[in-house]
Amino acid sequence: MSSVKRTVVPACIALATSSILPLGTLAVPAAAQGPGGAHGPASSIGGVQLEYLDRGLVGALTPEGVHLSWRLTATEVTGATAAGFTGADFTVYRDGEPIATVTDSTNYLDADVVDPSAAAAARYSVGAVVGGVEVEVSGEVTPWAQDYLDLPLQKPADGVTPAGEAYTYTANDMSVGDVTGDGRYELVVKWDPSNSKDVSQIGYTGNTYIDTYTLEGRLLSRIDLGVNIRSGAHYTQFMVSDFDGDGRSELMLKTAPGTRTTTYGPDGEVTAENYVTLPKADARAGVRHDDDYRLSTEGYYEHVVDMFAGWQDHPEVVAGNWPATLEEAFGIEQRYQYPLSDADARAMTDYFMDEYAPSRSARNNLRAFEGFVVDGPEYLSVFDGASGAELQTIPYEPGRGDDGLLWGDYAMSRIEPGNRVDRFLAGVAYLDGEHPSAIFARGYYTRSNIVAYRWDGKKLTRQWHVDSGHVPMTNPFNDGPHGGAGTSEEFGTLAGQGFHSLSAADVDGDGKHEIVYGSATIDSDGSLLYSSFDVLPEGSAAPGTVAKLGHGDAMHVADIDPDRPGLEIFTVHEGGAYAPYGWAMRDAATGEVLFGGYTGKDTGRGMIGDIDPATRGLENWAVGLRSASGELLPGNGPGTNMSIRWAADGTTQLVNGTADQDVTIDDVRRGRLLTATGTRTNNGTKGNPSLVADILGDWREELLVRTADSSAIRIFTSTEVTDRKLYTLMHDPQYRAEIARQNTVYNQPAYTGFYLASDTDFTEVPVPDVFLPGALPALQARLDQLIADGRVTGPVARQLQASLDQAQRAVARDQSRMAVQAMEKFLDRLNQQKTKAVSPGVRDVLTHHGTVILSMLR
Repeated sequence: MSSVKRTVVPACIALATSSILPLGTLAVPAAAQGPGGAHGPASSIGGVQLEYLDRGLVGALTPEGVHLSWRLTATEVTGATAAGFTGADFTVYRDGEPIATVTDSTNYLDADVVDPSAAAAARYSVGAVVGGVEVEVSGEVTPWAQDYLDLPLQKPADGVTPAGEAYTYTANDMSVGDVTGDGRYELVVKWDPSNSKDVSQIGYTGNTYIDTYTLEGRLLSRIDLGVNIRSGAHYTQFMVSDFDGDGRSELMLKTAPGTRTTTYGPDGEVTAENYVTLPKADARAGVRHDDDYRLSTEGYYEHVVDMFAGWQDHPEVVAGNWPATLEEAFGIEQRYQYPLSDADARAMTDYFMDEYAPSRSARNNLRAFEGFVVDGPEYLSVFDGASGAELQTIPYEPGRGDDGLLWGDYAMSRIEPGNRVDRFLAGVAYLDGEHPSAIFARGYYTRSNIVAYRWDGKKLTRQWHVDSGHVPMTNPFNDGPHGGAGTSEEFGTLAGQGFHSLSAADVDGDGKHEIVYGSATIDSDGSLLYSSFDVLPEGSAAPGTVAKLGHGDAMHVADIDPDRPGLEIFTVHEGGAYAPYGWAMRDAATGEVLFGGYTGKDTGRGMIGDIDPATRGLENWAVGLRSASGELLPGNGPGTNMSIRWAADGTTQLVNGTADQDVTIDDVRRGRLLTATGTRTNNGTKGNPSLVADILGDWREELLVRTADSSAIRIFTSTEVTDRKLYTLMHDPQYRAEIARQNTVYNQPAYTGFYLASDTDFTEVPVPDVFLPGALPALQARLDQLIADGRVTGPVARQLQASLDQAQRAVARDQSRMAVQAMEKFLDRLNQQKTKAVSPGVRDVLTHHGTVILSMLR
């Protein structure tokens, strides 16, 4: 091994770059990325499309020595024992010399290096051994000086609103994706202005920005959503996934006129800056990127005047469903003739704002209503993950329709225009069991809409659109639409069942993801699988009445009880006396309540996790602590903001800390495991880390939080030595989809589609049948480098390249059989060569990787 050429990663990064054979670190060139080139069509070749990832080697200095951790991929698994998977074994190298062989895990403690200066000078790599042959050696890394890495950020400039309010920026939610196709994750960071708002709060906000950084801290691109996207958790969710199967992730999110992207070069210079493309109909209608649809207080007043002036023409009024006059709606004597004159419309607006609204609630101060966007175009855009370049923009479905009048925003005692109408959700789901679809949703308190899209590299295609229809009201200014059914015959019961998040999971065991929309679930084909109801108990508002489980703030979809078939859903509910349960455990396949409790109040928080290894299954807590089967356990539940798989034994820990508190990781039995000094969570009392995900090292999750001044994202990795060998959680389809949606509104933890706890029997853990689009381009890059280094020579070099090129073109055209034939030809040519044109070691390595790709294609 002393002759092996390696690449050293700077000590400030200490992350393995793309893993390859024992020939050094290779990145996949842009020309070789994915089926069909930069944005070719998605391949429908069998297997779940997931990311081709490198070894993810990370080292960190601890008082006990240098802890090393790396990935096992799903394609490397060959079997399992009760304690872990079997497959590739690993040789650990320090400074080019082997120091250990690891077979039962994917981590190692080098206790011989404890001095910081010695650690800073050390170079580590990991070689994968299959069948006695070393088939891959990672890039070299130097250890972190501690258990974290700081990723430097470039904070947007401060700003001032039209009302004269100054604001600053903090780093907020995050996501990850391999946007460059090199087998390593890039980090996508949302910037939140200090005046970001909940949809119920009045006032202007600064713009929202979405940045993409490499793990070295290089800013690749920035998306400025512009003034027409209000800032706040409910308004922007950004989905990061390789939607088109080209080996590189795209970004998909809601945009508007004024949204623009900036691309940065290696030296930080701006190389491109462009607005999103206005749809042709909007461009013809005169829509411009400098349009500002934000309402001032005067603008909202005029908006209401216009609404009242056209009252008699509203479709609900014409149909006889709503009062014919505003006086009737407000419960006062008739004052004016209809249609209202401008003067009469203004007089009625004055009455509405100054008398009627305050009489409904002292909190109704509509004279101060400003900063909302209640009209103007709304878009859905797809962006190149690396450059930020816009790939397509289409109208957002469904449009708002109005300012919330039909959605019930004026009907409750608290009048809140722009509230229920602007509740957005998003996610990623494998609806066909193989390819990622984007899920975008609008509304959940009343009308609920969910739309599924596929991106093929050229255009978005709508797969289905679920719409409950509006909940009918007799008076839009005094009614109770919560709990009612929408007008859709098929989807009407979906109204009011959604949560502040959603999940994608295979709840019915058909190999395809369903969309768990709170108390209802949409099947993979867009049909309604079920909507959960139950009987209101004694002490409720209407005992004996059948009612929806309804809306809630927290939801967890996982294999909570390993002794029951399938998945379970644990939820909390805020319907109070009008909801059958304050918390409930349901069968994910049927929506049936397995156990739960009525509380008569808004039960706002709940969590699940294996916090007690002595108790079978994942414990759950909202009101009291219970086992997976519902048995009441002693003590109270711990925190409910975010969980993390941090410990070596597979138990669950909790992430705590809000406002100006340092972020901590706490274990119920062992106490505090980590104090992340100088870091902060996001989203107020929600206390959300920027991200919790398995982005590096072994199967355990990293903690990503912002520094107090938002100058950096601090990435923490666990340094507890574990004896468990599990493939990266990112190769579990449910977990990968859950990570993509973690930034959605009230951030919830990501869960695997299998039972993952301290007592997991790994012989029962499924190994997904995967297709990794980046694997074939990576093999092409390996071969090209071998040829450049003189390790593969002569005519066979060109023949091998031609075979891989044929395979790549076949994949791009979705021609599975031809791709298989090309890979078989590659392996035949490789192993027919007995000359020095291909050295024996190189032949073994290329044969291994070619065989892995062939197995994915078949």
